[in-house]
Amino acid sequence: MANTKSAKKNIRASLKKRSHNNMWEKRFKNAIKSLSRSIKEKEEEGVVKEKLKVLQKVLDKASKEKVIHKNKANRVKSKYALKVSALFSKEGEKPKLKPERKSSKSKAK
Repeated sequence: MANTKSAKKNIRASLKKRSHNNMWEKRFKNAIKSLSRSIKEKEEEGVVKEKLKVLQKVLDKASKEKVIHKNKANRVKSKYALKVSALFSKEGEKPKLKPERKSSKSKAK
């Protein structure tokens, strides 16, 4: 148990931060589960895209609150955006996974 006044205050603050972080973790995990279920069940395009939008919003807010790192939020958003685009792309078309880069090295010297 904490002895000093500042240690007691630190315990209170850390409990508050912990519950705040858990709330955001639960929010974005629920959004991921909801979108994954929709993709797996192949729901309508409008429903799935709306859930993707909700997931992106939750991830952005969680990264803004410093609950998750912004790079992780971007990785997760990209992953699920690709899954959604693959689900609704035309049969013959392949979804673009990565944009093609122009090489910086010139071939003709």
